[in-house]
Amino acid sequence: MSVFVTKYAGLHRVLRLGSIKQMQPLCRDERSTSEENRRIPKIYTKTGDKGFSSTFTGERRPKEDHIFEALGTTDELSSAVGLAREFSIDSGHSFTDQLEKIQCVLQDVGSNIATPRSSARDSHIKKTKFSSQTVIELESWIDSFTEELPPLTNFILPSGGKSSAALHVARAVCRRAERCVAPVVRSGETDPEVAKYLNRLSDYLFTVARYAAMKEGNGETIYRRPE
Repeated sequence: MSVFVTKYAGLHRVLRLGSIKQMQPLCRDERSTSEENRRIPKIYTKTGDKGFSSTFTGERRPKEDHIFEALGTTDELSSAVGLAREFSIDSGHSFTDQLEKIQCVLQDVGSNIATPRSSARDSHIKKTKFSSQTVIELESWIDSFTEELPPLTNFILPSGGKSSAALHVARAVCRRAERCVAPVVRSGETDPEVAKYLNRLSDYLFTVARYAAMKEGNGETIYRRPE
């Protein structure tokens, strides 16, 4: 999990330290030396082998801690959004840039979650501060799509084509991420704006799933009580 936290919370630090430069292909000479090979970072760290992981603040916690549960589900959400985005790209939808931006914001969500307030210094909090502007942006996107959609008069099932169905899966994962984040927010360890963003994001994913179905000319499956 320490690698996961680094990806969320330490990306800017990695860039500043020049690790990305070390990972560049050796284009100048195919004959790399053993010293150069030793500088290539390994994907595995072995630091979590005993069931503990580190937060961005350096605190060691059990992997089943609420912090890591929330982090893992947020990562799963980003993956679900990424899959939905690939289907949407194949279908030529116009909102794929929004999905990419959402994935970037979810990295910021992870950074904030990985910085528990109980062990954070001011420098940690400053680096991982979460902006409320992201919530406002989601609301504007939702309003824009809603203006084009027919009124919702029935319960619908996840349907409407591959893009739409994948977006519904992402919506369901988003709801779970919100449930995982809720106790972390209540404990005062995470910014409440993070929970608000996830709440609004599930609304966005539901709306854009309906929009994708409409644009592709696919009907949505209406819930009917079984006889």
